[in-house]
Amino acid sequence: MIFNLYPSVVLTKATARWLTILTLCGLQGCFSPMALDHAVIEYDKATADILSKQLLLNIARSHQHQPMHFTGVSNIAATFNFQFNAGATPAFTGETGSLLTPVFGGTISENPTISIVPIEGEEFTRRLLTPFQENKLTMLLRQGADVDLILRLLAGELRIYDNGQSGIYLNKPGDAEGYRLFRQAVLHLSSIQDRHKLFVEPLMFDRHWTLPAGSLTAEQMADLQKEFKIEYQAERKEVTLSKRVTGHILLTNYDPTTLSNEERIRLNAEADKGAVNDVSVDIRPGYPGGEWPIHGVFRLRSFHNVLNFIGQSISDDPEYTVAKHPQTPNVSENPVNTMALLVSDDESAAADTRVQFGDWHYALKAESGYQWNREGFRLLCQVFQMTMTDLAQQGAPIITIAK
Repeated sequence: MIFNLYPSVVLTKATARWLTILTLCGLQGCFSPMALDHAVIEYDKATADILSKQLLLNIARSHQHQPMHFTGVSNIAATFNFQFNAGATPAFTGETGSLLTPVFGGTISENPTISIVPIEGEEFTRRLLTPFQENKLTMLLRQGADVDLILRLLAGELRIYDNGQSGIYLNKPGDAEGYRLFRQAVLHLSSIQDRHKLFVEPLMFDRHWTLPAGSLTAEQMADLQKEFKIEYQAERKEVTLSKRVTGHILLTNYDPTTLSNEERIRLNAEADKGAVNDVSVDIRPGYPGGEWPIHGVFRLRSFHNVLNFIGQSISDDPEYTVAKHPQTPNVSENPVNTMALLVSDDESAAADTRVQFGDWHYALKAESGYQWNREGFRLLCQVFQMTMTDLAQQGAPIITIAK
C-alpha cells in the first residue's frame, strides 16, 4: 500500500504547485491592466476638475478685485509595482498531511510624481494677456459653437464702419448704448446661424504680378514654377505670375466665393488695416439677415479680460436684458448673463463644481432647458486649453510633488 500511494502523493504535490503558479500569473495579468486603467481615469478626472476650479477661482478673484494666478500640471509620472508570491505547504490535517495547500500573496504599489508649473512671466503674458486672434474664434465656430455665446465671451467691442451706424460699441454693461447695440448685433448673427446661413470662410483670391521676361533666368523661372502659375506673353515679352492667396476670415450671410476676385481683394485689404485681434463681419442686403446690414469688425479681448468681464458682471457691472433688434427674427436663446454664477456665504448643495474664495462660495447657476451656463463654461475651458503652450519652460519654478 505504501509503495502504491507514494507516486500519487508526488503527483498531487506537483499538480498543486503548478496550478497555484498558473492561477497567480493569471491574477497578475488581470490586476495590472485594472490598476492602470483606474489610475489613468482618476488622473484624468482630477486634472479636469482642477482646471474647472481654477477658472472659477480666478473669476472669484476678479470679483473681489484680487490678482489672477494660474498653475499648470506639466507632467504626471506614475510607477506601478506589482509583486506576487506563491508557495505550498503541507496540510495540517492528520491523514491528509501529505497533501499540499497553496499559499500565495501579492502587493500593488503606486508612486506618482506630479510636476506643477506656475504660469507667470512671458508665459502669463502670452496665454492670459495677449488678445485672441481670428483663427481661434473661427476654429470654435466651425465646431458648431453658438456665435452669440462666443462673441459675448471673447469680443470686447464691435466697430461698425458704415450703414449710418459708424462708431465703437463696447461689450460693457456700463456703456448703455454700446452694450445694447453689441448685444443686438451678436443676436442678429445668431439668428442667421440658426438658419444655417452664417458663413465663416477665409477670403480666397488670386494675385497677379507682371515682370519683363528678360529679367528672369531659366533657373529663376524653374524656381518660381514651384509656387506660382506662370504665363508667358510673347507679343509683349512679359511673364505673368499668378498665385492663390488665403486671406482673412470673414463672417458673412453669403458665400464669399460668389464675389469677384477684385471684391475679395478689396475686403482683404480692408481687413489688413485692422488689428491682429479683429474679426471682420459683412452682413449684406439680399441675403438671410440682410434686413439689418452690418459691416465692421469684432475686436477680440484677452483671456484675462474674459475672466475679468465675468467676475465684474457679478455685482460691479451687472448685465441686463437687451431686446432684439427690430429687424431680427425671433431667436430661441437670449439670456441676460453671459455666464450666470451663484455667489453665497454658504456652500450650495446643488452645484457640482464650486470653489471658495475668502468668505464666499462660487458655482455655476443651474438652469432648465438649454444649458447656456454649462455650454459657456465648457467653452471657457476649451478656450483656455487653446492658449496652451509648453509648460516646462526653462527657468520656470517647477513644483514637484511625489506621493
